[in-house]
Amino acid sequence: MTTSSPSSNFTVLKKRESLRETVAHALRAAIVSGEMEPGVVYSAPMLSARFGVSATPVREAMLDLAREGMVASVPNKGFRVTKISEADLDHITELRLLIEPPTIRRVSPLIPEADFVRLRRLADEIVDFAERADLIRYTEADRRFHLTLLAYSDNPRLVDTISQLRSQTRLLGLASLAESGELRDSAEEHLQLMDLIQAGDGIGAEELMRRHIGHVRGKWAGGARPDVAAVPAERTGRGS
Repeated sequence: MTTSSPSSNFTVLKKRESLRETVAHALRAAIVSGEMEPGVVYSAPMLSARFGVSATPVREAMLDLAREGMVASVPNKGFRVTKISEADLDHITELRLLIEPPTIRRVSPLIPEADFVRLRRLADEIVDFAERADLIRYTEADRRFHLTLLAYSDNPRLVDTISQLRSQTRLLGLASLAESGELRDSAEEHLQLMDLIQAGDGIGAEELMRRHIGHVRGKWAGGARPDVAAVPAERTGRGS
């Protein structure tokens, strides 16, 4: 199946130095958020018109996504968005729960106070895009915030692993959440996370991150699974 027009929330991009990378980030966000639908074929010229750039960086970005397994090339037509199974989403969520919450607890005391303003600004952007129901920018801002926090671990392999897992996630329920206004509630969890980090409550930040990631298999995924109810970390005998 080939489509002639993508979903309504595609964002016209401003040209930057690394246009290929910028387009790739936007395409990943469009796929993860469901703006680009699984199984649908999208052509580079059509996407370039929507993004406001030439077809070349779009085609190059799609080839990058093909190597990541997010899309598959369809000769003479374009690229088909790869479908992700329910089992795959369960496995991705399980891995993220194993890695991200304890990492957030560990890095919380390592974040310089001077960085709090920048991090809170990133969290504010997530809320802003949720209010505007701009799913592509919401998903990209969410990715940037999470990976920025994880980067304080000084472990680039960990950050790359989570980045790849996030790219393989599908959050097909975001559109309905945006329409109902519930997406803002989820977005505000990023501000709550910053409150905990700034208060020096690393264990609280870990527990919030555990609940936050649990949404991936709940409403964010379109109600395919109830929110993951992981056992919270015990506070006894563990520092922040």
